[in-house]
Amino acid sequence: MIKHYATLISFFYLFGLHSQEVQIFTVEDFDLEGKVKSCLVITDYGRELFEFNKNGVLTKTITQYNDSDQDITYYKYKEGELLEKRMESYKKNVLDESTSMANFYTIDTVPNRKVVEKIVSYDKQFLEQQVYLYGEGGKLQKMVSSNIDGVDETTFEYKPFKDEITVSTYTNGILEKSVRTSERKGPKGTQKSVLTKEYIDGEPNRATEEVYNDKGKLVTSEEFIYSVEEKEFISQKKQFYHYKEGVLDRVVTKTLTTESTNNYIFQFDSHTPKNWVKQIVTPNNTYTTRVIKYYPEEGEKTDVNR
Repeated sequence: MIKHYATLISFFYLFGLHSQEVQIFTVEDFDLEGKVKSCLVITDYGRELFEFNKNGVLTKTITQYNDSDQDITYYKYKEGELLEKRMESYKKNVLDESTSMANFYTIDTVPNRKVVEKIVSYDKQFLEQQVYLYGEGGKLQKMVSSNIDGVDETTFEYKPFKDEITVSTYTNGILEKSVRTSERKGPKGTQKSVLTKEYIDGEPNRATEEVYNDKGKLVTSEEFIYSVEEKEFISQKKQFYHYKEGVLDRVVTKTLTTESTNNYIFQFDSHTPKNWVKQIVTPNNTYTTRVIKYYPEEGEKTDVNR
């Protein structure tokens, strides 16, 4: 069940000025199944609303911080491509044009795919332009970013080896990140491992490794920091995800000196396929509630009075 479900307070960073690639998000990215029309997430720190079209693609998000402050983002598509994204920031129920922005996308596919993203604020200030250049097979090869501070060039290097592939990211020729994805067969099926290393000025800094089972569920997540003295990555924390009948049951966290367990309790709706509508995590007793609305199934009558 763990799919790194992102709330919008962190979700906006996925759509920030420095995203590595234009992404289109669907219901599956939010741990949802079926013909979901909207999902209202209620937590102890605020509310977040996600709206989807009938194809399951994200079309609108609302983050409600309090009674008078909110962010609203709209997504416009054409023929499966993202054409426009607008993020409107309201403070004391008034639109803040200086922090609201619009992203416009133009797409060219000859000879290879090219996407140009222009970002401007609502008060007509140019913020940034991103040019995404793709190679054969649709892989992102280069990203050129230009703004008031200058131009940065990011390149992506792909190195396959046996049952793994490593994607290295270079900014202005300096290694910034590498992601190695590999598969390994075991007694419980094929597992996928994703090892991400981050660098500062080309020098190793920190790393994370995530392992997924044959059903795509996260089973372990480990964090490392790089030791200059020992010249290797040293484990700092490892989390073990345990499931019961396919549903997350508990997460065990181990550090160098401690061990703790969070237990998860879920309540599901009666829809087919079903989605969870309440999540309780003990022993801290934190909660998340989801109010989910669905598109009617084919042949199902809609109650106009509802």
